[in-house]
Amino acid sequence: MRKLIQWISKSIIVSALLFPIISNAQENKAEAAIQQIMKENPVMGLSVAVVKDNKFIYTHSFGLKDAETNTPLTNENIFRIASISKSFSASAIMQLVEAKKVNLDQDVSELIGFKVRNPKFPETIITLRLMLSHLSSINDSQGYFSLDSINPARSVNWYKCYNSYEPGKRYEYCNFNFNMIGTIIEKVSGERFDAYIQNHILNPLQLYGGYYVNGLDKSKFATIYEYRPDAAKFVASPNAYAPRTAEVAAYQMGYSAPIFSPTGGMKISAKDLATYMMMHANYGKYNGVRIISKKSSKMMQTAVSDIEPYGFALETPATIIDGKVMVGHTGSAYGLYSAMFFNPKEKFGIVVISNGCHPGETSGYNNVIKKTVNALYDNLIVK
Repeated sequence: MRKLIQWISKSIIVSALLFPIISNAQENKAEAAIQQIMKENPVMGLSVAVVKDNKFIYTHSFGLKDAETNTPLTNENIFRIASISKSFSASAIMQLVEAKKVNLDQDVSELIGFKVRNPKFPETIITLRLMLSHLSSINDSQGYFSLDSINPARSVNWYKCYNSYEPGKRYEYCNFNFNMIGTIIEKVSGERFDAYIQNHILNPLQLYGGYYVNGLDKSKFATIYEYRPDAAKFVASPNAYAPRTAEVAAYQMGYSAPIFSPTGGMKISAKDLATYMMMHANYGKYNGVRIISKKSSKMMQTAVSDIEPYGFALETPATIIDGKVMVGHTGSAYGLYSAMFFNPKEKFGIVVISNGCHPGETSGYNNVIKKTVNALYDNLIVK
């Protein structure tokens, strides 16, 4: 009997180590803090996930999935997460680098099939490294949902897609960089962009999501709302999940990837995004599955230059929590706001997604998102 009791006691201790437990008091404080944030700011819904030591310690959803039907938001709902999607594209590129199918310092012109060169600096090549870190000198002024705008054979205004400074000399956040990277993924892998991400990142990690709207269960989509401060009301944004059926039907492999928006079109739940985040927090590996090498992961998490604290689709270090070094990314589109941030040394991370909230910002972060991240950190992570 004594041995049985000792075994049970040991099992309880081991379980506590493997599965971090937060107290009811901590959980109640976190939820009260978030409810207060929602009371003080217009918020349609919030879905959150908190991890510590490679385990979920808290997941919850607040508010509404759909205002018209008064349907509550749940942890199973998926969202278009906007620019956090870039890290999926960057992870895919690193896989292809490891497979020696591409080189980070290779001329993008060789990879994409047409000349990619700033006309003011024709001798300076634009590389994958520069595109992944937003140092390419490419801009979004001509739109970024078709390669036609930057392809000299398709547009007389292609030169307007480039800034006046030399590639590598200045930072400018640019969505076009990653829609072009999505095209390169197709070119070198031979798989359609959305299928590549599904086959090489989502499926291995057993995550539900993707870039292809018609390949997902639409009943899971959280309706996205834009909050308009001037009218003090929420307006639904159906284009967030536009299937682009006609464009997909006429798809041209190696050219049409921007249709899926590699730069912002991933649809996934907060909990599954947090699982993906744990892969990055563990330098490319989670739950026995390696997605990218430790070297590649650390490269993604290291600022490319001293111009801006940005690696490959990851802000590093991020300042969303005062006094705490974090790595991650935010997203905003159609009224949605999202955040995925983790500390790889302390092994904790936080995901927050809102399907609509007030757009006000502080220090580059949406106020509702920043306050929610800090409320979760203060109440669930800090001892």
